[in-house]
Amino acid sequence: MSGGGNTSLGHKAFSRSPSHFADRITADGRDGWPVAAGRYRLVVSRACPWASRAVISRRLLGLEHALSLAVTDPIQDDRSWRFTLDPDGRDPVLGIRFLGEAYDRRETGYPGGVSVPAVVDVPSGRLVTNDYQQLTLDLATEWTELHRAGAPDLYPAGHRDEIDTVMAEVYADLNNGVYRAGFAHEQRGYEEACTAVFRRLELLAGRLAGRRYLVGDTLTEADIRLFTTLVRFDAVYHGHFKCNRWKLMENPVLWAYARDLYQTPGFGDTVDFDHIKRHYYQVHTGINPTRIVPLGPELAGWLTPHHREELGGRPFGDGTPPGPVPAGEEVPVAGRP
Repeated sequence: MSGGGNTSLGHKAFSRSPSHFADRITADGRDGWPVAAGRYRLVVSRACPWASRAVISRRLLGLEHALSLAVTDPIQDDRSWRFTLDPDGRDPVLGIRFLGEAYDRRETGYPGGVSVPAVVDVPSGRLVTNDYQQLTLDLATEWTELHRAGAPDLYPAGHRDEIDTVMAEVYADLNNGVYRAGFAHEQRGYEEACTAVFRRLELLAGRLAGRRYLVGDTLTEADIRLFTTLVRFDAVYHGHFKCNRWKLMENPVLWAYARDLYQTPGFGDTVDFDHIKRHYYQVHTGINPTRIVPLGPELAGWLTPHHREELGGRPFGDGTPPGPVPAGEEVPVAGRP
């Protein structure tokens, strides 16, 4: 999710830019960035679905000790994502006020947007990657030496083709589709995008009616990518992005699936509804010029029984759930049900 330029959203056709910095952090360091505990810092906004994928993956895999976390203010200004939640408005590890400073150290005068998630090399203060599509796959497959004992296999080799297919469909119609609907600047484009959103949701509901997870009988990267959109659906996409044919909580299968994941350690304990709502409604002034943040929806339903365990499935496969959220990384009370 990029910072800056939000007043233009809704006034011109929406197009998501490809990640400009696509270096990979790998076990063999082939791009010059070897996996190493403590070397890198993951910068995220809890408002952003793309960044939230990385927060969930990091937690499920137990990489908290190896990859530190910086959480930005959900409200950007024209200078990009800000560290105004930290003392003195500076990230305590990187020493910078704006994520854009790490981008500048990597490429002076970079013309693109400053996006999260971003991984920064702590010794040099330089951005390494903002490739949100590849980042979580690498956390699952290249960082294995640093995974916790009992970490799940989120990208199992035997299911990768199916996972890739499901993720591509979900990305085109749903993850990115809600943005194409919300930022549409003319009726036809909105209707095409919104129609695709709900067509995909209905197909997913059919897929999940008799199985607990999207691929196989365990949690995978595909579930993470679907969850980060579903958890924002009623709070922001239904109203703010006009994806309002029905609410998530009105679809019995998807609402139960989303609650199942929310109540699974590593998912709901990373979600900050306060950050999500304030970002979308206060930053996208091209869509919501008053910047008023709605009071709803009621969040208590996220904690109600879902009964999805009756479908079987082994959430963590042969592994175990992650432990408690590390001190200092808990979602504030204002962001939780």
